[in-house]
Amino acid sequence: MVEEINGTPFDEKLMAMLQVIAREGITNAARGFSGLLGVQLTVQNPGAHLVALKDIPNLLGGPEMEAIGIYLRAEGGLSGQIMLIIPYQKAMELVDLMMENEPGTTQSIGSLERSALAEVGNQAGTFFLNTLAAITGRDIRPTPPAVMVDMIGAILDIIIATMGGISEHVLLLQANLENGDREVETNFWVIPDPETLKIIQAGV
Repeated sequence: MVEEINGTPFDEKLMAMLQVIAREGITNAARGFSGLLGVQLTVQNPGAHLVALKDIPNLLGGPEMEAIGIYLRAEGGLSGQIMLIIPYQKAMELVDLMMENEPGTTQSIGSLERSALAEVGNQAGTFFLNTLAAITGRDIRPTPPAVMVDMIGAILDIIIATMGGISEHVLLLQANLENGDREVETNFWVIPDPETLKIIQAGV
């Protein structure tokens, strides 16, 4: 049985195209990360997945795990949502890495740390969308990122509120970013709007 989102079937050709977008887009996002952090990041296991809404919190460690969500929308010729979700402890380690602090220096996420993390989202989102624009020939631009500190379940309410009335499933493009023995554990979720999926499908 072929799953659908608002009438868009996920056949093998569409999923193959989405795998290419995931691999190239997230790799370019990692390049943006690398330039921002001044370190070389590698991408592990990029791919496209069709996931049930109800399963998302458990995929990220449970709805009550505290995390940082960096959220932005893509607008223009294609539209959708992008969110990086980083466990709270790992987010503090990422801030230390960005600010060239000794590991363990950052003990909380305040306004300065939020600004640094927002720039992470801005860089990653921009590089990813540039790749998507090049592949599809469509103009795409990101909105300013919003940084949320909350439980994973609360952070994901944004996605569920937006997509819940459309489908029980959402498309997720996911990868982990690593730098040698220091990991940047992020979940890079890209959720295209249904009309965007139809545009991509028409080009397959």
